[in-house]
Formats: sequence, structure tokens, C-alpha cells
Amino acid sequence: MLENNDKSSTPLEKIGEFGLIKQLTKDFKIFHKNTIKGVGDDAAVLDKTNKNTVITTDLLIEGIHFDLGYMPLKHLGYKAVIVNLSDVYAMNATAKQITVSIAVSNRFPLEAIEELYSGIKLACDTYQIDLIGGDTTSSTKGLLISITAIGQANKEDIVYRSGAKANDLLVVTGDLAAAYLGLQVLEREKQVFQVNPNSQPDLTKYNYLIERQLKPEARKDVIRIFKNLKVKPTSMIDISDGLSSEILHLCEESQVGCNLFEEKIPLDPQVIATCEELNLESTTIALSSGEDYELLFTIDQKDFDKIKGNPNFTVIGHMTDKNEGAHLITRANQKIAIIAQGWRSF
Repeated sequence: MLENNDKSSTPLEKIGEFGLIKQLTKDFKIFHKNTIKGVGDDAAVLDKTNKNTVITTDLLIEGIHFDLGYMPLKHLGYKAVIVNLSDVYAMNATAKQITVSIAVSNRFPLEAIEELYSGIKLACDTYQIDLIGGDTTSSTKGLLISITAIGQANKEDIVYRSGAKANDLLVVTGDLAAAYLGLQVLEREKQVFQVNPNSQPDLTKYNYLIERQLKPEARKDVIRIFKNLKVKPTSMIDISDGLSSEILHLCEESQVGCNLFEEKIPLDPQVIATCEELNLESTTIALSSGEDYELLFTIDQKDFDKIKGNPNFTVIGHMTDKNEGAHLITRANQKIAIIAQGWRSF
């Protein structure tokens, strides 16, 4: 896709590493007072405060985490940032800074990397994040992106995976499974294109699914909602690897069990319709698919009235004693053990 013999393309070796960094970061601005020095020195400088700092890193590799056959570089840059910001928000913290490191093969000209960074910049501007450093190097096998996100929170506000108690309510933001189905549609159309390059697919009826795959959003808004409602979750995690896997993480870290009710799992109408079209079982997809980047959290029952009726939240179950285990309660009132079915890195 990125093979380009256009004379307007600029080989990366022409401008070198430092020229590349300067070119890619010249339009980024600083949003936070505690960013004393960002890009341009041997290291970034952050002002130490009395808040706790949270740090998270993700590595995205071409051919494993993304396919440039249908993932535009600008969207990839945006998504790479969102993946990390979501982890910060899952700690009930506010994201402040990121570092970006990339490894690229010589099939990528400067203009392609600029397109990638335009997506990174859009995410930084949208979420008010400071780019404070990173690294660039060559790769023999395509494109690799590593982003580290740094956030802050008051010590008493940070939420871990380990605080859930029996009888806490299990709550999820937004809806689930759309990103996975968007990926299935894109994979299907890629195969069609390979057979018939002249095909022009009409993806209108899948627009929500495809957007959730190519341009997900992190739930920064939910952190503000918690503060406004005076609600602090007892545990929290973001849904990157699938609902079943994330529930089991909370159960394991908090030493509790769980009852998840099938009828309560929030699904968008496009998800339901596409599952029927592709002959997929929607509950299975919701349990096993990842990349929704919604937040899964638990709250004390006394806080239920504070979130009741809020369109951002759906109560999908409750936590139980550890010895009861984690179960899905089906619409037929059957009790089925929840097993991890989500994304596996190895």
C-alpha cells in the first residue's frame, strides 16, 4: 500500500533522525504547566507535584495489531494514543503527557510518517496531551509504534483493579463489540478487494462499527462524570481485551466472584444486525471481543442512585463471594462459568 515511487516523496535518510523528529514535532503545543521541557533536549522535564503519577505503555506492531491495508496512517496515529490514554483513565487519573517511539522500514517516506503524526497530534489536541519525547529508528519489518502515557491523580482518587467487594455492582460504559465487528467487516472487504480490485464496497450500514475500530475514543468524560456525581469506583479496568477477560481480571485482583447478566450487556443496533448477518452470536462476541476501550468498574450499592438513569452507564451484574466463582446468567436463567476468551498477546 505504501510503496511509492513518486518523486515528491522524501526518503527518511535525506533528513536524518534529528531532522525527522524536528519536522514531526514542530506543530505540537504544550497544554500543561507541569511540562517544563518537552521535545528538544536529552530528556523531558516534568514538575514534581504532590499528586501520584501513573504511567502506561503499549507497543503496536504492523501485521499483529494493525493492517495498513485498511488502516489509514492518520487513524493509526490517533488510535495508538487512545489505547494508552484509556489505561490512564482506567486508573481514574487524568492523562497529561505522552512519549512516542517509532521504528520504520525504508518503504515509508517522510510524507507517510507525517500523516501518522497528524493523527497523533489530533489526539493530543483533542485530549489536551503534551508530546514530550520519544525515539525514531529503522526497522526491517514494517512499522512499530510504542507510546508511553503519563497521568496524574490525587492519591485518594486512584482506582485499582483490586478494590471490589462482594455485592458491589458491576457497571460498564457505552456499548460493546462494535470494534470487533468493524474489524470483521474490514477484513471481509479486504478479501473482496484482493479478488476484485475494482470493487467499490458500500459500508454505510457499518459506519458505527468501522469508526469504533479505526477511530476509537477513550472515556475521559467518564472521569469528569465520576467527579461531578461524587462517585469513586471500588475497582476499574478498561475493556481492551474483551469483557470476559476484564471481568476475570477484576475478580482475580479483588478476590471476588461475579454474576454477569446476559440481558443487561449493552449492544448497539448495528452490532445486533451485523451479528445476525454474519451468523455470529452477539453475547459471545461481546464477551470475547476487545478494543472497545470502554470502562468496566464496580461501585458500592449505596452509590447506585447517583448513577441510576445516566445514559453513559449500564449495570450488568454484581460481585459475589470468591468461592461462588464468575458466571454468566443467561436469558434462560442458566448459570455458565465465565472463561477468558479475549485477545492474547502470545
